[in-house]
Amino acid sequence: MKIIIAGASAIGSYLAKLLSRNNYDITILDTNNEALEQLNRNYDLLTMDASCTSPRALRDAGAENADLFIAVTADQTANLTACTMAHALGARKTVAKIDDPEYTELTDQAFFKEMGVDSIIYPEMLAAKDIINGLKMSWVRQRWDVHNGELVMLGIKLREGCQILNQPLKDISGPEDPYHIVAIRRGGETIIPGGNDSLKLFDMAYFMTTKNYIPYIRKIVGKEHYADVKNVLIMGGGSTAVRAVKMIPEYMNVKIIEKDYKRCEYLNEALDEDTLVINGDGRDLSLLVEEGIRNTQAFVALTTNAETNILACLTAKRMGVRKTVAMVENVDYVSMAESLDIGTIINKKITTASYIYQMLLDTNVYNVRFLPTADADVAEFIPAEGSKITRKPVKDLGLPKGITIGGLVRDEKGMLVSGNTQIQAGDSVVIFTHNTDLRNIEKLFK
Repeated sequence: MKIIIAGASAIGSYLAKLLSRNNYDITILDTNNEALEQLNRNYDLLTMDASCTSPRALRDAGAENADLFIAVTADQTANLTACTMAHALGARKTVAKIDDPEYTELTDQAFFKEMGVDSIIYPEMLAAKDIINGLKMSWVRQRWDVHNGELVMLGIKLREGCQILNQPLKDISGPEDPYHIVAIRRGGETIIPGGNDSLKLFDMAYFMTTKNYIPYIRKIVGKEHYADVKNVLIMGGGSTAVRAVKMIPEYMNVKIIEKDYKRCEYLNEALDEDTLVINGDGRDLSLLVEEGIRNTQAFVALTTNAETNILACLTAKRMGVRKTVAMVENVDYVSMAESLDIGTIINKKITTASYIYQMLLDTNVYNVRFLPTADADVAEFIPAEGSKITRKPVKDLGLPKGITIGGLVRDEKGMLVSGNTQIQAGDSVVIFTHNTDLRNIEKLFK
């Protein structure tokens, strides 16, 4: 598969890292020679020092044979222009990163598709959705819904109150139990568990369950005492914060602390009057106390500085806040933030790359997510009629090492999967995979 990426910094560089593990034919265009040299040193790909809006450069990069053209430069107009040109030259699919939320409206998306831009990506919107999902369940690090929550994956940090520690999974998570443990993150290792594995203190465990049993999961992991989020304090009033506040549930009260006075004026105009905007430094302990940090259930740090966000969340935790969310744009800091027990980590590059990765797969693959804290992928597949995965019960399929089937949705109803389950064409099947190319799994569903 041939992929062309326009833009070698931020999202582009992470995409190169993510996609190079699958041996794609990747070409990256940028005018930043230093960034290109760094990518050349680290990954097996072709780089070109050229503008993505140059017709000659696009031809030289092979746009006419590209399966996917991705424009993720810092210039929104250049991204749209490059995609339009690549489409005209023959690229099969194009995707452009934009910075204006107006372009995400359905009518505008149809307009851009006519121009040759197949998909519009607004990273701030994707990140905001992850933030809101994190706030809705204060006791969960990560949540991933299939079919409006008919099937749910929950990433939960296990602490002393957990009732299911140190017991073989075959004894606590059998075919008749209302949850499966699909993966465990322990230290720096990801485990796709078998029946003899057990959960340990401070593991990050990934549960697959149905929405009716979420309260049960909360009980057995000892999180019932975690207060539901009602009051939210956000540090940093950038674009991601604006999108998150616009999406936040009505029952939550929000305050934003922003250092820049002019930005505060903009926020007051852009946001609903119920949102309180405070001009100040979110690292100021006396200000946090004055604004009610001790009665706040969630603290969200969204400044442009990862270190500031991490330290601010640690401070909020010491002041009694249960739920903290940190935007960590430096991918190298994600593992460190997780080891410091920060809470929910938001990284726009990883979220955007997951969305784009889905476009590389066939139409029977939906809702792909890369989970950096588990170094794993989770994806929703729709098996075709007569596909290999529908021919035998799960226990007889001989699934590749490193994958597990978490559950499926059939006739709009979520259900867990056991060894005796017979998957049917049209089911929505959730696959959790570690160190396995999704294209190899995809073959089972064709």
